[in-house]
Formats: sequence, C-alpha cells, structure tokens
Amino acid sequence: MIGPALLLLAAQPLPPALQSSAPSPPAAAPLLFAPPTDRPMVYRVTTRRRARDGSMASYTLVYDLQWSRAGRGVRLAATLRAIESDAALQIARVVTGMLGPLVGQPVTYLIAPDGSGITLVDPEALWQQVLGRAHDLGAGAAQGEAKQMAGLLAALPPAEREKLATADVRALVAAANPAIEHGAPGLSAGQTGTLRTVTKSETAAVKAGAERKEPIEIDTAWTIDTTTGLVVNERRRTWIAAAGSGDRTLVEERIRALAAED
Repeated sequence: MIGPALLLLAAQPLPPALQSSAPSPPAAAPLLFAPPTDRPMVYRVTTRRRARDGSMASYTLVYDLQWSRAGRGVRLAATLRAIESDAALQIARVVTGMLGPLVGQPVTYLIAPDGSGITLVDPEALWQQVLGRAHDLGAGAAQGEAKQMAGLLAALPPAEREKLATADVRALVAAANPAIEHGAPGLSAGQTGTLRTVTKSETAAVKAGAERKEPIEIDTAWTIDTTTGLVVNERRRTWIAAAGSGDRTLVEERIRALAAED
C-alpha cells in the first residue's frame, strides 16, 4: 500500500528524531497468524498532520482487502477504493492526483505462513506507474509540493521503495510489525477475551533550528485480534511538548482501522 507513504511525503515532515527513550517491560507472547479467507475486509488508514497555518489536515485511504491461501502462505489483494481529505486544495490535489490512477487496481502481497515476512508482487510495475504519475505532476506543477514529491520518489532506492509499499501491511500483521513484535522494548500489554491491547509511550528530541532541540512525545496503542493475528486498530499520536509547562501540542495522528465488510 503505497498511498500512506505518499501522504507523508506530501505533508510537511516532522524533523528527524535525534534520540529517544522508553521503558522496557516484558512484551506479550507471539501471536497466531490466521487471517479470514472467507470474507472481504475494509481497511481505513487516516493521517492527520498539522499544516503550515496551524490547522489539522486529514487524509483517509479506504482499502478493500481479500485474503486467500497461497501454498503454505497467504495472499493479500488490497484495492484502493477511495481517497478522502479535508486538506488545503493544493495539497489534496497532489495526493489525489498521485493516487487517483491506483483507485480500483488490486495490489498483491505474499505473506509467510507465520506472518513474519511480506513480499510485494511485481513491485516494478507498481513503481513505474507511481513514478510516471509523479513525473507528470511534477513537470506541470505550479506548486512546489508536487515537484518535491516527484523528486523524493525518484531518488528512493529499490529497498526503500519496497519498505514504503509494504509498510501498512506490516502494520496490519502483528507478527510482521517491528513495533509490537515479541520482545520489543517499551511495550505494555493487556488481554480482554480475544483482544490484546498493547501500548507504548516514547520521548525524543528533534531539531528546531540550527542549535535548538525540541522535545516530542509519541503515544501508540494497538488492538490485536488474537484469533487472526491482525491489528484491528492502531492509534499513534505525536506531540510537541512545551519545555517546563507540561503543555503539549498534537502535530500528527495516524489511525488504522480494520473491519469486516458490511
């Protein structure tokens, strides 16, 4: 799913983290991977980021998912159904223009039997389509965002392209998600019935000028269906903390939600 990666490239990026810290309580045990192959599912990925004018702009990508068996492993067909945004027109136009040709086209992934490995099928064809569209938008763009995105995409090495294209599937499959894998530091877990809730809080420092650093806080919560090994909900919020006052400002929120098709 290349869409969420393009959303982040289109939005004003946060500065890179310089250092982070988190407590390391024991993590929960590894999970079964058994996605439902008898029914379609809907996957909504929403990204909210603080815009240059201080408002929060949101982008939601809606995917139709269909799981099936492929030998000992699993095949996932993910089809982008819709793109929703309340962002400023010039930003929303870049995102919808880039992703529009992918609406209605299934992208296929092969997943290892235990969910630990994910491979994009025919990545070159997908990237040629995305890069071609990025080049067209960048060449004719009056706004800098399209040109910037085209340049960033063209400069990505193949390994990074694969990582971006599989990021939201890795987030969906608990066994492939490095943030919540067994033994990962900084996790706190609880169980209610078949649902496991995992939370993590982190702090970091980011550059805020030539010599100044600014503290940020990142809170993430996952809900995992232990009968399937799928993350049915994820909410990750990033805050800038005001030094000394205890106040903090939300600068980014990402929500992933998985449900059975109605």
